[in-house]
Amino acid sequence: MINLLVANFFDVQKYEKNVNKSKSGKEKSLLFWIFWVICVYLQTKRIIEMPNKLTRHIPNAVTSCNLLSGCIACVFALQGNYSTAFLFILLGACFDFLDGLTARALRAYSNIGKELDSLADDITFGLAPSAMIFSLLREGFAQQYGCDSFSGLGLLPFVAFIVAVFSALRLAKFNIDERQTSSFIGLPTPANAIFWGSLITGMDEKIIASPSLLWVTVALIALMSWLLVAEIPMFSLKFHNLSWKENKVRYIFLAVSLALLIALRLNGFAAVIGWYIILSLLTGQQKTDTKE
Repeated sequence: MINLLVANFFDVQKYEKNVNKSKSGKEKSLLFWIFWVICVYLQTKRIIEMPNKLTRHIPNAVTSCNLLSGCIACVFALQGNYSTAFLFILLGACFDFLDGLTARALRAYSNIGKELDSLADDITFGLAPSAMIFSLLREGFAQQYGCDSFSGLGLLPFVAFIVAVFSALRLAKFNIDERQTSSFIGLPTPANAIFWGSLITGMDEKIIASPSLLWVTVALIALMSWLLVAEIPMFSLKFHNLSWKENKVRYIFLAVSLALLIALRLNGFAAVIGWYIILSLLTGQQKTDTKE
């Protein structure tokens, strides 16, 4: 920037010499400083705008990492590598958190960012867990019932992709629902994906070996899909301050969740999501009773 200003200064000096031949002292000085200020303004504006053109794309780049994580998770899920698929879903959840944080920090909001975020979320938190459920059910029904992939009960594993459909509906609903600024209506898609990833990673062998657990899994698909779009208020983990009175539910949730994760480790995420649903239902019912 200094080099640019120096160059401009010498250009202005040349201009001043030309003006000296035809203008009086005050007029020459005034024209000189006006021209110099304009040059400084234009160069400074150019330098400031250059990083803005780069930083406004950073949140979208982070969202794209979320999308990439979801695609990789789908591949591992269809190969039956559930633990790696779940780790990429968790990685996508981290990117999903960071893209919003980055956009707010850089004030880089855009319409394309909003649309890209929903698309990435449906892949990572809708399609990826659906692929895990599909792979699990296909293996389980083939082992227990000897089903062909495209006949009879062999078609049942495809109901797993209902989760992806309802996740898309949930995301579309969230985008136009102005009530969901500080809390949620229905189960958030990341929570649903983490539930399935943890459940399948920890219990895949037991579910495949048990006909009853296979049917319980099918029933859970219906239940969790309904929770995604249900008109049930669920609290968020956004802290506006650290007071106990205003964040009591959040503190209780985090304390119990920490105990579950310590006890169950990676498989404790499913229990944490179950605890989140139960606590949301209890607190929502208390608010309803209070209003009545």
